Amino acid sequence: MRAVDLIRKKRDSGEHTRPEIDFLIASFTRGEIPDYQMAAWLMAAWLRGLNRAELTFLTEAMLHSGEILDHSAIPGKKVDKHSTGGVGDKTSLILAPIVAAGGLTVPMISGRGLGHTGGTLDKLEAIPGFNTALTLKEFRHVLSACGMGLIGQTAEIAPADKKIYALRDATSTVESIGLICASIMSKKLAEGIDVLVLDVKTGSGAFMKSKKDAVALAQTMVGIGQSVGKKVVALITDMNQPLGRVAGHSNEIVECVEVLSGGGPADLRELSIELSAWMFFYGQKTASLASGRRLAAEIIASGKAKAKFRQAIELQGGDPRVVEEPRRLPQALSRVEVPSPRGGYITATNCENLGIALAILGGGRERKEDRIDHGVGLEFHARIGERVKKGQPLATIHYNSDAKLAEAREMISESYEISGAPPKVKNPLIYQTILKDKARDAPSPRRRRTR
Repeated sequence: MRAVDLIRKKRDSGEHTRPEIDFLIASFTRGEIPDYQMAAWLMAAWLRGLNRAELTFLTEAMLHSGEILDHSAIPGKKVDKHSTGGVGDKTSLILAPIVAAGGLTVPMISGRGLGHTGGTLDKLEAIPGFNTALTLKEFRHVLSACGMGLIGQTAEIAPADKKIYALRDATSTVESIGLICASIMSKKLAEGIDVLVLDVKTGSGAFMKSKKDAVALAQTMVGIGQSVGKKVVALITDMNQPLGRVAGHSNEIVECVEVLSGGGPADLRELSIELSAWMFFYGQKTASLASGRRLAAEIIASGKAKAKFRQAIELQGGDPRVVEEPRRLPQALSRVEVPSPRGGYITATNCENLGIALAILGGGRERKEDRIDHGVGLEFHARIGERVKKGQPLATIHYNSDAKLAEAREMISESYEISGAPPKVKNPLIYQTILKDKARDAPSPRRRRTR
């Protein structure tokens, strides 16, 4: 079998067999196929597409390129959640303690932010001392001790994905739905989980701007997961404005603690409970989704979720005092408000630009090697549908350097669309739920985006 023949086959819209995909991935991982040939195949796959069978073969080949974690020594179901990312998207740090406190195990392998989206690992590293680079032995110890662990991708986990992703990033093949699915699912399945809950964002602050594209991505990932025997569900959720009231790493840790303490913004609290409910239900901890919601709410109210977060921080080397003393987190030196340029109703936001503004202030990275300033952040005061007066604060910037402050401030101001009448349509918090590779409308109108 030769790589050049497989490149030609996909270039000409041919369908790969499992042995062909296995050969391609294994040979590239071992260094037997050069970058330029894999780059050619990736572009052919991007242009011609990969069908469901090919995506399953690709995901499994990438999955088996490294170690698949075995958590059988830990009793109970192993569950995880993955989000496609957005601005202020911090639910992982809320639902992991909730679900672990409820008796399930959450072996979460997360990523870093890039561009306008924040990363779970970056948020965690705002906590002084928190170690996201545990060895697999240390990871298993943490999981056994408290039922949750949050680390980055190790050298043993899906090494083929790591090599291929670096090549995709340099060859403009990142946006392929098929390649995105295989990348996400190979890493998540390598965690040794039984259940995966997917949060697929759509809107101005999401990678998938249209609901149609978000549904296509969700259906493909659900199909792949189910084809390898896992329980998978996907929620299509709104990212036309930031989730919660803040963005920025220290700010988001504080807001997570607020939710775990029984408060926090309604949209963040509701989505976290809904995702937790699906993990409880699919993890066979509750008999229904409704009882999963009740259990999540009870765990928060009892203080068990907050205590679990504190325990997890301590086990991974972090300072658990930040839970009660948020001033121990990195703080920005200065603050400035962004006033509304005119009066009217907020009808839309360019949520992606809000994330970019945060990034250029130092709260994100344009390149993987860029350092994060964990203290900078944004507070959002005005939400879609609300009426504002001229000069009323739209947002507050927390910053440490004024080098790009003017640019960020102007970008934030221009990210708000203000009209004389309120928006005609109110976006729901959850648009659809994808089950068994089919979409259905969100079952209850009560889960609408609120203040």
